[in-house]
Amino acid sequence: MSETNPAATAPVTADAAPHRYTAAMAAEIEARWQDFWDAEGTYAAPNPKGDLAGDPELVARPKKFIMDMFPYPSGAGLHVGHPLGYIATDVFARFQRMTGHNVLHTLGFDAFGLPAEQYAVQTGTHPRASTEANMKNMVSQLRRLGLGHDKRRSFATIDPEYYKWTQWIFLQIFNSWYDDEAKRARPISELVAQFDSGERAVPGGGTWSALTEAERADLLGEYRLAYASDAPVNWCPGLGTVLANEEVTADGRSERGNFPVFKSKLRQWNMRITAYADRLLDDLDQLDWPEAIKLQQRNWIGRSEGARVDFPVDGERITVFTTRPDTLFGATYMVLAPEHPLVEKFTPAAWPEGTRDAWTGGHATPTEAVAAYRAQAASKSDVERQAEAKDKTGVFIGAYATNPVNGEQVPVFVADYVLMGYGTGAIMAVPAGDQRDFEFARAFELPIRCIVEPTDGRGTDPSTWESAFASYDAKIMNSSNDEVSLDGLGVVEAKERITEWLERTGAGAGTVNFRLRDWLFSRQRYWGEPFPIVYDEDGIAHPLPASMLPLELPEVEDYSPRTFDPDDADTKPETPLSRNEDWVHVTLDLGDGRGPRRYRRETNTMPNWAGSCWYELRYLDPHNSEQLVDPEIEQYWMGPREGLPHGGVDLYVGGAEHAVLHLLYARFWSKVLFDLGHVSSAEPFHKLFNQGMIQAYVYRDSRGIAVPAAEVEERDGAYFHQGEKVSRLLGKMGKSLKNAVTPDEICAEYGADTLRLYEMAMGPLDVSRPWDTRAVVGQFRLLQRLWRNVVDEDTGRLSVADVAETDVDADTLRALHKAIDGVRQDLEGMRFNTAIAKVTELNNHLTKVGGPVPRPVAERLVLLVAPLAPHVAEELWRKLGHTSSVVHEDFPVADPAYVVDETVTCVVQIKGKVKARLEVSPSVSEEDLEKAALADEKVVAALGGAGIRKVIVRAPKLVNIVPA
Repeated sequence: MSETNPAATAPVTADAAPHRYTAAMAAEIEARWQDFWDAEGTYAAPNPKGDLAGDPELVARPKKFIMDMFPYPSGAGLHVGHPLGYIATDVFARFQRMTGHNVLHTLGFDAFGLPAEQYAVQTGTHPRASTEANMKNMVSQLRRLGLGHDKRRSFATIDPEYYKWTQWIFLQIFNSWYDDEAKRARPISELVAQFDSGERAVPGGGTWSALTEAERADLLGEYRLAYASDAPVNWCPGLGTVLANEEVTADGRSERGNFPVFKSKLRQWNMRITAYADRLLDDLDQLDWPEAIKLQQRNWIGRSEGARVDFPVDGERITVFTTRPDTLFGATYMVLAPEHPLVEKFTPAAWPEGTRDAWTGGHATPTEAVAAYRAQAASKSDVERQAEAKDKTGVFIGAYATNPVNGEQVPVFVADYVLMGYGTGAIMAVPAGDQRDFEFARAFELPIRCIVEPTDGRGTDPSTWESAFASYDAKIMNSSNDEVSLDGLGVVEAKERITEWLERTGAGAGTVNFRLRDWLFSRQRYWGEPFPIVYDEDGIAHPLPASMLPLELPEVEDYSPRTFDPDDADTKPETPLSRNEDWVHVTLDLGDGRGPRRYRRETNTMPNWAGSCWYELRYLDPHNSEQLVDPEIEQYWMGPREGLPHGGVDLYVGGAEHAVLHLLYARFWSKVLFDLGHVSSAEPFHKLFNQGMIQAYVYRDSRGIAVPAAEVEERDGAYFHQGEKVSRLLGKMGKSLKNAVTPDEICAEYGADTLRLYEMAMGPLDVSRPWDTRAVVGQFRLLQRLWRNVVDEDTGRLSVADVAETDVDADTLRALHKAIDGVRQDLEGMRFNTAIAKVTELNNHLTKVGGPVPRPVAERLVLLVAPLAPHVAEELWRKLGHTSSVVHEDFPVADPAYVVDETVTCVVQIKGKVKARLEVSPSVSEEDLEKAALADEKVVAALGGAGIRKVIVRAPKLVNIVPA
């Protein structure tokens, strides 16, 4: 560290108290120390090797990797709610440095995404230009807060040097398959070797060598962890792109723009995240995450046990998954989701003889009926389709399936209450035991068979029922054939018996199903990572060799995908990249021995989640152009160790809104990279902490329009804007709500240290809290009192007393060491509000005592404040005569002798009523405490000479006397 003393250059301002801590002084101190930290590389975290290797003594310390969730550089800049988590991680990181850790704490930018592209569409500005301008502004705002980031490690996902490795990871996933037996991903080349050698049979018979190149590609596509397929997707004409399930709101509209979303079949890239469902579920138990987040992930993955059942149809079959195979004898019809690929295959040209009019929907042929119904279903969201609507809709597809347990021919319908997103997209309908099936059966005059003995007195004739009867306790009935009988069994035993029969007869098998669907990984946008994939003249996908990465985005004239009438479901995507012919059609030598060939590039781009799936790894080794990350460096920062069985980041802080999307995707990528041997950590984030939200009051006029909060006046408990009464409601803070307060405003009025203290003191970090600008001054006054306790406001000179600790009075030593003990525990537990309260208590004690503060006390007070208010702490530390930065000083350790209370209050009870209170030593023995209680004047008087039957002593706080 440099011996330069920036404190010596502080200017003196003309004032009644020229050296009082003011906003102007805070601004000057803060800017000067921020420059010093940058120049000295104060926050540089050394790696064990590579271009970021550094101080061996620091590397030898225990390490801490502390991360914030990737920020998106919005054009609106920051309001005071945004830095809450950043300040918290900074305080925690500073504390960890002072307690002997090598701390990696840095921040980059998740800079691809729709907002920049929409701005580009509106203005013609290249998304990179607007994004980089936003990043520059955000960096400036964050720097002003004094955040201790290792700036050598910062990057943005739009940097080609970064997304080169995003593309490289995609290729690792593309070139991998999941081995169900080994329970891990393996290179696709090993699967090819199995097919080629005959170790694994080629489906349909034949040999690998006999397959054409296209047939081989199709077969491998059934196994690859990244694959393209024609599948039902969420098509949003208003945005001109498809969306992942997680990007569609509960009412079937796009999260961004609020446009209608329709089901459409398109060829898209997918990630086979479902292969990892069990591991994603099981490994949650080893993570230090909030239980609420774990529950959301468990629910999203949605593991359920049941059976697969095959219903034969004209020599083929419809497969269903059911959690209640014990009700199979009650299945009287089947339903396929409108998007199910078997609908077209099983729909005949004409209605079978005897088809009921109620089943046809009024159409002349099954083909017409199914087409019309599919169009109707495409306009509904999944939530609308699953709603408990009174009127059930559907049409008969003109085919019958065979119920395997009794041989009955059951009609097959298509209905929108069945979704492709769960199970197989097909159900066996048991109307006696499911309310939706019951209502559908009534509407379409279908049989209802009682197969569970009702326990509510309704009887066993479903024609008299008003609703379905479902029970896990009742006995099974009407469920037997020549080979198996379930009658009289309970549900659990019946499920076991029918599953055994299904497996024995080949009609099905016990299985586990998941709600989780494969991750849709294509976007019809410009501003995203290009896929490193090209197609030959036969449409076969080929990965680009690593030497051709990064594949950069071309310049285009029009940044927008083609958008359509938001309500027009019969449209198809047209991407910005597809219009750039010179980029799309290229001649390349892929190094496969075939020489230069003509190819067509993939014109979709990756979703905005791609870059945030692995960014923790880039922080470790940000300048490595040869490897994703050096294995030794990754092992050092993220490898498994005691208490972290799967490895990962030590602390990850961000909003709970990312419970499913980002966190689940990042976990999937980590597990693939772990399986392939690229990293030692099977989980990206070991400890997760969700900070609360800073809220603000929203004021609305009589029209419901938000008015500027800063212009609202309060009069007699009511609120007025320009003379008109307005309503007030606590909500989010934001520019559109006209209630945003920027950190720049608060820093200008009070300084960054005050803002830091106020945000940390507002309440527990994981709880939302309302912003109150008027309350900020309280933390400013704390810093002013702290300053006065060390610096003479008139002269600017040090005002502490140079005495030994042995000369400090006992009360002050006790206050000091209690504060040290409490603040240390609170900072370790991220209870920053109570840590500040303890600092305030100590500071107030020193102010009350008066006189010069003893140096041993002043120095440790400054060290206690350093993680919370680093600028003023650095300034005072230098004024106290130190030449090193406070950032790397040791955090104070409490003397246990002063932490224990000198006395505690012991309550003395007679017949359960308090008769006396004694001040005793915390270490008093039970014998001595009993003697003291019995000798007390008030106790003697209360006993009045009565004998004593029993004395119960709970040292040091209770004595209970039972008279004879």
